[in-house]
Amino acid sequence: MAGQITGVEAVHRALLEDVPIDRVLVDRDKDTTSIRELCERKNIPLEEGSTNDLWRMSAAGNVDALALTGRYQTNSIDELMSRGGTLWFFDGVTYSTNLGFAIRTAEVSGADGVLLNVAKTHEERRTIRRASMRADRFIPVIYSNTEEILSKAQQHGLAIVAAEDVGDRGPWEVDLTGDVLLVVGAERAGVSQATIDAADCIVKLPMNGFVPSYNLQVAVSVLAVEALRQKQQ
Repeated sequence: MAGQITGVEAVHRALLEDVPIDRVLVDRDKDTTSIRELCERKNIPLEEGSTNDLWRMSAAGNVDALALTGRYQTNSIDELMSRGGTLWFFDGVTYSTNLGFAIRTAEVSGADGVLLNVAKTHEERRTIRRASMRADRFIPVIYSNTEEILSKAQQHGLAIVAAEDVGDRGPWEVDLTGDVLLVVGAERAGVSQATIDAADCIVKLPMNGFVPSYNLQVAVSVLAVEALRQKQQ
């Protein structure tokens, strides 16, 4: 599960101690020479941000450097799934803004990667990035197709847990602490039948209103927070 190291001293110490770090973010207006040199020497990706960027992303307040741990960038679906953890599959979700919001939720909740089965143009991917507040910099987002995503999940031993109105239990009644592929579908079409057929478990969010479904963001948020809660127990 992803984590954060905050502050110049803590990040510098982690680099010296060879703590596995995915990438480092530093304030472009502050002197972080020692961290920059260590990242270059150890071939660790480094990005610059504004003071406001680091303040917004830091769990500890105003700091000059942040390091991301516990998550590894990859473009390979096999490498991503072989590492296990909590992965997301947004099945048939087409609206770029919705995808951006969903990716941000996945990243914030410590997920290990996101899989999409809808092709996107360069401009649409820019929209996704903006809506995610550029969270896609910090979590693998891999484009594939339904068949490959499901077959690779089964091959690598991930439990497939889909959220759909045909579910027979709540997310809190299912063990989400292991290697799991969480699936949420588009608001209109829902999770595809192929994914329903492949799912190890189908969960349903309780509803008691007249309109018979939550929007995508609610479903993603409920599953994300529940998976994180279980893993932190």
